Amino acid sequence: MGILNIYSLIGTAVAGRTSDWIGRRYTIVVAAAIFFAGALFMGFAPNYAFLMVGRFVAGIGVGFACVIAPVYTAEVSPASSRGFLTSFPEVFINAGILLGYVSNYAFSTLPLHLGWRVMLGIGAVPSVFLAVAVLAMPESPRWLVLQGRLGDAKKVLDKISDSKEEALLRLADIKEAAGILPECNDDIVAVPKRSHGEGVWRDLILHPTPTVRHILIAGIGIHFVQQTSGIDAVVLYSPKIFEKAGITSQSHKLLATVAVGFVKTMFILVATFLLDRIGRRPLLLTSVGGMILSLASLGMALTIIDHSDTKLIWAIALAIASVLAFVATFSIGMGPITMVYNSEIFPLRLRAQGTSIGVAVNRVMSGTISMTFLSFSKAITIGGVFFFFMGVAIAGWVFFYTLLPETQGKTLEEMQVLFGTFFKWRSTMRELEKNKRVDGNGESNVYTNSISQIQLGPLTAK
Repeated sequence: MGILNIYSLIGTAVAGRTSDWIGRRYTIVVAAAIFFAGALFMGFAPNYAFLMVGRFVAGIGVGFACVIAPVYTAEVSPASSRGFLTSFPEVFINAGILLGYVSNYAFSTLPLHLGWRVMLGIGAVPSVFLAVAVLAMPESPRWLVLQGRLGDAKKVLDKISDSKEEALLRLADIKEAAGILPECNDDIVAVPKRSHGEGVWRDLILHPTPTVRHILIAGIGIHFVQQTSGIDAVVLYSPKIFEKAGITSQSHKLLATVAVGFVKTMFILVATFLLDRIGRRPLLLTSVGGMILSLASLGMALTIIDHSDTKLIWAIALAIASVLAFVATFSIGMGPITMVYNSEIFPLRLRAQGTSIGVAVNRVMSGTISMTFLSFSKAITIGGVFFFFMGVAIAGWVFFYTLLPETQGKTLEEMQVLFGTFFKWRSTMRELEKNKRVDGNGESNVYTNSISQIQLGPLTAK
């Protein structure tokens, strides 16, 4: 189960560059084609080795999708509803998990030699719908501007903005971020480029500015905490957890697992409506706080059950309630906000590759947790594992409180000013708001200079 996430690293490594080359939209088509091939390989696998080939191919598709879906959504969304729309990939991932639980319960009645093939091969169906539907979607206006196609970008912005004025403002922001002078209004213009992406990786990893370094730490940190706080252990191994809690019937374990998927999906739907109303930080901190409490009660319940010679109904009920509380509190914030936050904080020129770094960390930790959970639980007991996850969540809460600025309502270009001062970001936020009040247009020398420095370094467009 866990090896899929390790294979996905290949997809995350090349998805950013691919999307910069062929566009965000066609990269989604590539991901759908890879999903389709992987599902067929797994469904028709004649032996274990071929099954793992299918897992390898599907894993690459996972890597592509995890990078490109949030990047594309963030780039076409207006600031007012970006949190709501960018959380959609996470919403439908969870809807897919729920459908997987339900369909597996249904397919479990088939003969064994056929049931598992249908469970794996059925994944080819939604990939076809995805590839066809994407062709009706607009290309990212930010990608079009980076290609110098201002005319096409303006047409897309006219369609996805609330008004012509908003479309012009968004186009002006994107042009500035791409290093295109305001007076350049031709349909096709020259854009300063760095060949083969060497400049992007240098600015991200080797010689980042303080702003980019702060963004990178925030992006990697939120992905690291999301996975190492134990969500994949609960999602993948919930039947094992319920078995340890005292549920022995196979059908009851599967039904309890369906309940986990249902709760996870319902609460993530709630989160989508709160992201742009409450903000990222309050939801994230509340979510992680709830995860800490539910992990503590789950660890305690499983430890009591482990050391009891009799069947304790109250402890079993507490364990089940704690699992459901954990996935609920995770889904209300930590789940959707990770992708939303990571895809909106990176500067335009660094966004695809920067997002792919965060996703790569996410997949590595997901694979590590998935593949070591059973061995880890044998080494320190299953209750001890969840106390460990609780410790990670506590450290994550402190990290989020001190280092992650609020990004609600900020344009993708504007929010870059918030980063770079690390623990002092609150004073930067106050200064930005003060400058906005002074300048009725919301622009200041601080804003303009910061954007130029963050996005491109010295501007080379003349």
